[in-house]
Amino acid sequence: MASEQIGYRGPTACAAAGITYRQLDYWARTGLVEPSVRPAHGSGTQRLYSFRDVVVLKIVKRFLDTGVSLQNIRTAVRHLRERGFSDLERMTLMSDGATVYECTSPDEVHALLQGGQGVFGIAVGVVWRDVESALSQLHGERVDTGETLVGHNPMDELARRRNKAV
Repeated sequence: MASEQIGYRGPTACAAAGITYRQLDYWARTGLVEPSVRPAHGSGTQRLYSFRDVVVLKIVKRFLDTGVSLQNIRTAVRHLRERGFSDLERMTLMSDGATVYECTSPDEVHALLQGGQGVFGIAVGVVWRDVESALSQLHGERVDTGETLVGHNPMDELARRRNKAV
């Protein structure tokens, strides 16, 4: 089953991203990170987050933990959304505490460090693997049937297909 056919409920997304449900709810209501699989439609409906949504939630959490303002994080997330979240796992996000920069090559990281200001980086591939590992221990949900998937790693299906092809 393709990972885009799997959604994660709020508590699962929170556990994998290391955030509180209150943060998740606030970020969804304010449009920072909205669930791309299924938004909430009034009381009693369950939001469903995609794997990429959970990666972005964890990135937001890392930036907050290092002191980047929510306003600057919103700008960075908007930028990621505009580029379609493609190649997230190959990206490094850097910040000097005020601005968030996207670096896609070691040269760009080096140039930013040469600027002399204190910066920190988030290697999104590491966050990607952390979320993958966390979600493999938690419950997902099939988008089409609502069936609960226990301990489903979103990349297992891809790995199975690769092994069959060999």
